[in-house]
Amino acid sequence: MVTASEHQVDAHDYPRPQLRRAPWRRLDGLWEFAADQGGTWQDPTAVTWHGSIRVPFAPETAASGIAHVGYVRNCWYRRTLEPWDADGGRILLHFGAVDYRAAVWVDGVLVATHEGGYTPFHCDITTHMGGGQPVTLVVRAEDDPLDLAKPRGKQDWLPQPHSIWYPRTTGIWQSVWMERVPATWLARLRWTPSLLDWALQLECWFAGAVTEPMHLDVTIRAGDRLLAADSYGLTGDELSRRIGFSDPGIDDSRNELLWSPEHPQLLDVRLELKADTGEIIDTVCSYTALREVSVSADRFVLNGRPYYLRMVLDQGYWPASGSTAPDDEALRQDVALAKAMGFNGVRKHQKIEDPRYLYWADRLGLLVWEEMPSAYRFTSSSVQRLTEEWFEVLARDRSHPCIVAWVPFNESWGVPNLPDNAAHRHYVHALYHLTRTLDPHRPVVGNDGWESSATDIIGIHDYDPNPERIRARYYSDDVVPGLFRKEQPGGRVLVLEGHANLEHPIVLTEFGGIACSGDPTTWGYSRCDNGEALQSAYSILLQTVQESRIFAGFCYTQFADTYQEANGLLRADRTPKFPLADMYRATRGLSVP
Repeated sequence: MVTASEHQVDAHDYPRPQLRRAPWRRLDGLWEFAADQGGTWQDPTAVTWHGSIRVPFAPETAASGIAHVGYVRNCWYRRTLEPWDADGGRILLHFGAVDYRAAVWVDGVLVATHEGGYTPFHCDITTHMGGGQPVTLVVRAEDDPLDLAKPRGKQDWLPQPHSIWYPRTTGIWQSVWMERVPATWLARLRWTPSLLDWALQLECWFAGAVTEPMHLDVTIRAGDRLLAADSYGLTGDELSRRIGFSDPGIDDSRNELLWSPEHPQLLDVRLELKADTGEIIDTVCSYTALREVSVSADRFVLNGRPYYLRMVLDQGYWPASGSTAPDDEALRQDVALAKAMGFNGVRKHQKIEDPRYLYWADRLGLLVWEEMPSAYRFTSSSVQRLTEEWFEVLARDRSHPCIVAWVPFNESWGVPNLPDNAAHRHYVHALYHLTRTLDPHRPVVGNDGWESSATDIIGIHDYDPNPERIRARYYSDDVVPGLFRKEQPGGRVLVLEGHANLEHPIVLTEFGGIACSGDPTTWGYSRCDNGEALQSAYSILLQTVQESRIFAGFCYTQFADTYQEANGLLRADRTPKFPLADMYRATRGLSVP
């Protein structure tokens, strides 16, 4: 039996970094496990337990202790929870992500269900935890490996990984944890900065019994500097307030408070919910930043100034642990490595990453394009499932300063007939506008790669290995009209007829993909023999792209080798294929071969 340890609030450990409270208990570790390939077990009493698994690693990974090869349809998990006195409050059980459809029982009672493999959910288990005796937690994860109508990203539907598709991620793959909350608690918050007003908009949602007069004390600091100490009375279970700061005046003083990759200034926040008697009911720690992103004509804009994007495509896999990072340090290392390689941002490709990665991107300073994992069929079910999960993604991550763009579709996956099918186009347009409705403060890349229509940024995927052809295709502003009419670098038109806007920023969002591996069976868009050859090819290609005047930035494929796809600048274990210092100079346009 694994006993969960009780933790205090700590920004460097907490699974939900922008809303932290104590006490909490991590439930990761060894659980009992059973695989039900036929899907015949409908409740915990029918399960035959036959092994153990290390949560939160998927059974397909070595880190789980199972390393299953082939299909897993249903997974069952069981562990004991030690009693925990709610102390007049509530006990909440949290799941970071379970792929794809989850059901949760406590002592045989169904307490929660959830659909969506990339988003969190929680349930109230207070009534089960106060009896002074251990209770049994059981989780079922249903994940049809052949279902192409659900958001699945790069998870292969064939038994073995092929081409650019990877092993599946079945079941629990992010942390499981519990927290104790008071009878009335701050359940959700959202931050929206405004540089025009030099202010933050704070929105809070409260749960429980919001009956007696209460107020919320908010303290905001930048390091040791106090920026605000305000108190707001509650008139219901929602609160929305604008917190204005004194304008520092000259740019030097303003810039000290602005967040950017070069200066990732975060603002630490403490929120205390109090009764009018002064009694503290709930205490939450959070953070935010003063940062704005937009597009202006053909440029991406950060904090009111044009900002050139130097990004790398990052798929977020590790050799032994799949989609789940081996530990928190591995997430921090990936952010630090991207910066050491010269990049100021990443495009998280076909994955909604663990919030801990976003925490480190916020803390260390790295821009993130967040991309919805695709479904591969267009049906009424796929539309509903992807849209509902995308809404949950936006709700989870909207307050992270590092996220600067949303990408609901990639390469027309799930909408394969965009040029000719009005329903496909309406779907892309609808999700673009819904995203802009829920978050009007970030650009949305409607369909990255080609066939752009509803979008704020035109993303182009072009894996031509010849730098001279890249140079000729994208050399100057004069080529843009012909580029949209004639060029099809991915075999698809870049902009759908009637939707060309020459004022949109253009970003080369996939290119390169140069494989450097001694194994000829590995995948790449072009190949070289060794690290020295890769350095030369990368430097020439990056110089060519950065000389083009039409691009507002680029995103190189890719950060690290991923299974059979050997076109990373790093090997799968994160060792560089040529020196990081040389990589940095080439990425920054500081050197030529």
